[in-house]
Amino acid sequence: MAYTVGQVARLAGVTVRTLHHYDGIGLLSPSGRTSAGYRRYDDADLERLQLIRYYRELGFPLEEIAVILDDPASDPSAHLRRQHELLTVRVKRLQEMVAAIEFAMEASKLEIRLTPQERFEVFGDFDPEAHAEEAEQRWGGTEAYQESQRRAARHTKEDWQRIKAETEDWGRRIVALMASGAPADSPAAMELAEEHRQQISRWFYECSYEIHTGLADMYLADERFLRHYEAMAPGLGAYLHEAIHANAITRA
Repeated sequence: MAYTVGQVARLAGVTVRTLHHYDGIGLLSPSGRTSAGYRRYDDADLERLQLIRYYRELGFPLEEIAVILDDPASDPSAHLRRQHELLTVRVKRLQEMVAAIEFAMEASKLEIRLTPQERFEVFGDFDPEAHAEEAEQRWGGTEAYQESQRRAARHTKEDWQRIKAETEDWGRRIVALMASGAPADSPAAMELAEEHRQQISRWFYECSYEIHTGLADMYLADERFLRHYEAMAPGLGAYLHEAIHANAITRA
């Protein structure tokens, strides 16, 4: 197949000007031209363009992409392995950032007594108070909200680090349990649901079974929470929702 520059631009979701630029710097030159001098791209050119877009999405400058793609020792499998490694690192970082959001939303408005340096050490480049106004609007009149404010105000840097470590450890275990094929209403899954409830009660506010099932419903209804759990493992949002409800029914 031979494609015009306009066709390639539409297929790849880039501009014609971008393709002209890539040609000008030697990053992606069309394999052929018509007798009138118009560019013609073939399937191999499209495959190279796809790799360029992958690496651009990962933040690589064009000069470095050219070096990577023109390395005679590289092959398609090597590119896929490299992309997988880079994306895995990015996914892990995004999961950590989303976990920081969840702390902020569950704890409501956090009056954390940390220095700027300590905030960065605990939360990275994420602001745990980013959703404070929304949390106050949604839950400001509840006793749980007031209690979470009081407790969060007393937490030290070490407390927040323990909260983060506990949450990450719990997350790894529930993902592994789901991957093992254990049903969401199994004793092991309900035990992890109970641990989740107790963590909230220990660090933020007294989380009754009624409140806990309400949170579980929000995890599915609010796409921000759902994205967080789906990023940990596809299907985890629904799995946790079912486990929390099963645990509440069994224990209550």
